[in-house]
Amino acid sequence: MAGLGIGLIGTGYMGKCHALAWNAVASVFGDVERPRLVSLGEVNAELARKKADEFGFAQSTADWREVVANPDVDVVSVTTPNQFHAEMAIAALEAGKHVWCEKPMATSFADAERMLAAARASGKVTVMGYNYIQNPLIRHIAALIRSGAIGNVTHVRVEMDEDYMADPAEAFYWKSEARSGYGALDDFAVHPLSLLSVLVGLPTEVMTDMAKPYADRPAREGGRRAVENHDIANVLMHMEGGVSGVLLANRSAWGRKGRIMVQVYGSEGSILYDQERMNEFQLYDRKGEPANHGFRTVMTSGNHPIYGKFIPAPGHGLGFNDLKIIECREMLSAISGQPAHVIDFERGLEIERAVHAMARSHFERRWMTVA
Repeated sequence: MAGLGIGLIGTGYMGKCHALAWNAVASVFGDVERPRLVSLGEVNAELARKKADEFGFAQSTADWREVVANPDVDVVSVTTPNQFHAEMAIAALEAGKHVWCEKPMATSFADAERMLAAARASGKVTVMGYNYIQNPLIRHIAALIRSGAIGNVTHVRVEMDEDYMADPAEAFYWKSEARSGYGALDDFAVHPLSLLSVLVGLPTEVMTDMAKPYADRPAREGGRRAVENHDIANVLMHMEGGVSGVLLANRSAWGRKGRIMVQVYGSEGSILYDQERMNEFQLYDRKGEPANHGFRTVMTSGNHPIYGKFIPAPGHGLGFNDLKIIECREMLSAISGQPAHVIDFERGLEIERAVHAMARSHFERRWMTVA
């Protein structure tokens, strides 16, 4: 039986991640048909052909609509800049394709709602690119929290920091355009929100302040161009059940590369996790002799399901692209009608709802209910 036909739109950072996942999923898991890499779309024919050869796709095109219309394509990966997600995902769904779309859903809430409506009407599977939730340790931490290992959760704190926008001399590009979204809040902070969604739930009320560390940047055509969105976001949150929370996001933080710090505090202990050290977390519980209390490090191993599909021995560690392969496998599970650990457009819209409430809070300078 032939595997599903795959179409890929976009071949940048995340496009390559999707291509690697589609290429590797059958080899890693051994229980799915090998996908057929059918068609790849890029902005021009030369680049499309080059990337198709590199990634192993049979066909290439400079028109993404040809990928969507191809009758041999069953699943479309959308990995283009944020402002194109809605149009492409909706077109794919209306053409009867399953959709694997990178985050965020869209740059406006109305477009995200349109994406969900198209998904519901099509009956097809949708998956958002929130691969950090696929980490075996994140699944284990969620299970610990549900089991009451740290008691009742009282406070959560999440921080995401990188430095790809830290250099004031870096030329203006699309991530600083208003049409790409609010900036750090939706291009970036959606990742820690995805982790919150599987660990403790999303916020019910928010108070936000956003900042621009640099008012303008050098323009590629000469002169300078005003930065149109915000590279820093600070959010106070009220969660369900009276839990308090803080979310901090900064994409101009020198020295930070892929940091998502998650701190969960409970009545009986605490859990600390840092994405830059994604194969370990720290667990504290107050059981036993006080003289022996302290954080202990838990390292990923075969005791954490899925890790063993990649590496038989503990201590060797998974990476970013491995999480993408897991996400790909979960999508195939969903398509085959099995339970899947994914954020689909239904759950994705709830993350978008939180993001847009946070933005409104900043612009209106008040607490905002996540309606």
